[in-house]
Amino acid sequence: METLKFSADAQLASRLDAVIDDALARAQIVGTVMLVARCGTVVYQRAAGAADREAQRPMAVDTVFRYASLTKPIVSATALTLIENGQLGLEDPVTKWMPEFRPRLANGREPVITIRQLLTHTAGLSYGFSEPEDGPYHRTNVSDGMDQPGLGFDENLRRLASVPLVFAPGTAWNYSLATDVLGKVIERASGMALPEKVARTVTEPLKMRDTAFIARDPARLAVPYASGTPQPVRMSDPHPAPFPPSAIVYSPSRILDARSYPSGGTGMAGTASDFLTFLEALRRGGEGLLRPTTVRMMTSNAIGDMPMLMGPGWGFGLGVAVLKDPVAANVPQGVGTWRWGGVYGHHWFVDPKHELSVVVLTNTALVGMIGEFPDALGRALYAGVGTL
Repeated sequence: METLKFSADAQLASRLDAVIDDALARAQIVGTVMLVARCGTVVYQRAAGAADREAQRPMAVDTVFRYASLTKPIVSATALTLIENGQLGLEDPVTKWMPEFRPRLANGREPVITIRQLLTHTAGLSYGFSEPEDGPYHRTNVSDGMDQPGLGFDENLRRLASVPLVFAPGTAWNYSLATDVLGKVIERASGMALPEKVARTVTEPLKMRDTAFIARDPARLAVPYASGTPQPVRMSDPHPAPFPPSAIVYSPSRILDARSYPSGGTGMAGTASDFLTFLEALRRGGEGLLRPTTVRMMTSNAIGDMPMLMGPGWGFGLGVAVLKDPVAANVPQGVGTWRWGGVYGHHWFVDPKHELSVVVLTNTALVGMIGEFPDALGRALYAGVGTL
């Protein structure tokens, strides 16, 4: 893929800088890297605040972040290459590749789960942070992919399969460990370990040199923080962050522990520029990674009118949320925008209508992902989108 060009936009920079400066001054966030590309040209780039507040290490454009759910579209794209090559089928039952993975409904019935349902989060699975503290995922000690350093892949999937499904596959949408299951399917279908397959398929061809399931340069890794008063608190290990109805449990050391299973949903680390490279490759039709028809399928709504996490106006494709109705969603992006975030404090989106790709990585959970800060950045960006 060609290197992204850079052409600064002074008016855009002024608006976005004001939002970032305000968030830093009010101690909403500790540090951030933001990149905006328009028509394949980077029109805004900034690293601000601290990568390590206590050591007074400033944020840099090449700071490495724990990606959390930025991992999902990368792993989903890897699965889609196997589908293009005929090594995997969208309608394949998961048991074709994982005969041992047979979760049941509460009534004891064992339904079929397909690869499509894993990609669309309609498989009937869930996350521990989505249930009360005494829920079955907690009782069985299922990892959400960001905690329990050293936990093995097969053991976590065994625990997951022992918990009843929350609904019959294909009947509803629920954010879940489905992409972790997909990661094991990729291993079985390709005959490679997930980190190796992702590297050969996505990160190496796109020259995403800092993106992997283990942080390659720990010295450049951002220290993670969680919301606190009067300022964000440095994460402990483990660190439970309240997230009703329970909590998200972070183990920052996991990204340095090679024994930890490669979580297809949350397990990678990388830079903002690496992730922008990935988004731009998809926005421009796949660029050798995927066929244009596959990219369109990935970034088109595949769940009909099923309610999903982001509320009215949003659907979900094969690994990304898809904007159906900007008015209902109350967002400035164009119809067909696709996006997601990461619970370590990130958000990103691609707006094909305006040929925009935006990556905002912070080291502050969860304010970098949802709420006032990302909303303010969106307003500042689209205040002049017609002149970008």
